[in-house]
Amino acid sequence: MAAEQDVRVPDMRTVALGRSGLKSSALGLGCMGMSEFYGQGDEAESQRTLARAVELGITMLDTSDLYGRGENELLIGRFLKGRPRDSVLIATKFGILRDPEGPEGSTHDRDLDNSPEHMRRSCEASLKRLGTDVIDLYYVHRHDPRRPIEEVVGALADLVREGKIRAIGLSEVSADILRRAQAVHPIAALQSEYSLFTRDVEREVLPACRELGIAFLPYSPLGRGILTGRITSTAELSPNDLRLASPRFSGDSLARNLALLDRVRSVAAAHDATLGQIALAWLLNQGDDILPIPGTKRVKYLEENAGSVAIRLSPAELAQLDRAIAPEEVAGSRHWVPAAPVQGQG
Repeated sequence: MAAEQDVRVPDMRTVALGRSGLKSSALGLGCMGMSEFYGQGDEAESQRTLARAVELGITMLDTSDLYGRGENELLIGRFLKGRPRDSVLIATKFGILRDPEGPEGSTHDRDLDNSPEHMRRSCEASLKRLGTDVIDLYYVHRHDPRRPIEEVVGALADLVREGKIRAIGLSEVSADILRRAQAVHPIAALQSEYSLFTRDVEREVLPACRELGIAFLPYSPLGRGILTGRITSTAELSPNDLRLASPRFSGDSLARNLALLDRVRSVAAAHDATLGQIALAWLLNQGDDILPIPGTKRVKYLEENAGSVAIRLSPAELAQLDRAIAPEEVAGSRHWVPAAPVQGQG
């Protein structure tokens, strides 16, 4: 096994999760790929990655009952066994259903269920798999428009009062839904896709979070790997990799998107940093309420990501990066092809 890098994170600032009283490290760890969607998992390497994250001061571990049909929560539960529970914040999610007989990595067999009954069953099942008596941050993974958000958040508030969860989160909702939810019970965090490649949340959603005092957690902050510059062909991906269904990886889109990175290389060179580190540093510099959760299942990439916290971008560099990749230049939608056999969500 390769030796661990001497990664120094001199200022792992904390981010307040709304008015919940919870605080997290400014960088989290997305655990989804450890169990599914990005090729074969490796239990031993995943456990080393989780342990190294804690060593580096990363406290937020992000999972869902969706990932691996519960296996990702079980993996984290094995990691937590014998460790101080307050050494990490566990964020998990409910609300997306999958056919238990469906193929691995597939999302075309999904439905939504935000009912109080399903929520309670899901919460109890997640608590058991995680081996804990409380979930720190419990997300509605996707809001079912057939059920009023007021009803959904009201039922989650009951779980807070019962001590089963500490804080409520939402994922991929509009500013209007966010405001309606906040009127029922304080929302601690909103998780949506946000990166140099995906900036639509800047129009309404991010301002609403700031108006309401809600932390914003960008998922896929590295554009599912494109922003690292390391993936140069879909031939490098496993047959069951969800990115094979992404329009940004399809046809000539990948090559066109990789070409945009040439405009970022000068900033990376100035900081002796990788492209991925600059992409994360750009997000971290967007505000003290931003908490990116890059996903990885390998120690070396975790360490690389952690190094982004130490990068201080000047106002001129931030402006340069803002101009470098215009949203209309990015080839392909961020949304998955509906009819594709392999899809995924954050």
